[in-house]
Amino acid sequence: MTELGADSWPPAPIRTDRLVLREADARDRPAFVELFASPEVGTFVGGARPREDLEAAMPEVPGRRPGSFVVERDGAMIGVVTLDPGKDGRTDLGYLFLPHAWGHGYAAEACGAALGWFADARPGEPVSLVTQTANGRAMRLAARLGFTEVERYEEYGAEQWHGVRGGGGSEPGTAAD
Repeated sequence: MTELGADSWPPAPIRTDRLVLREADARDRPAFVELFASPEVGTFVGGARPREDLEAAMPEVPGRRPGSFVVERDGAMIGVVTLDPGKDGRTDLGYLFLPHAWGHGYAAEACGAALGWFADARPGEPVSLVTQTANGRAMRLAARLGFTEVERYEEYGAEQWHGVRGGGGSEPGTAAD
């Protein structure tokens, strides 16, 4: 993917039944700190970062860049979904949610909405997802969203799963949870 430009970013907020996907703003900073300092969130993404380091280094408006959506529920940030330029002309899907938001289907709903927006903005472009095979929730979500396994490999001391969606490959799955 070439970086999303002024013609496509930022989009108007994307609304689902329960969520709003929008560009980050200053009120999200405490939730970003909480997200990256959380040991639970860090389990499969290299670990939590020290809160003090995050507080010192985090910009006033974190996460404001093309392809990065804040996921909001009832007026508060509960997570982020990202669509970033990746290898081989693909776009990489990433997501992180605060632990209190786990188990409610928000990741499926938010990722499904972001992928739908992306399919309209960049028709036919494939999307890639990498997760550890030990992350059962992420593996189930990848299948639900229509990602098809391309490869498995060892990295960061764990088995990684790489899947692709779109671009002549698999069709989207449902985003219900």
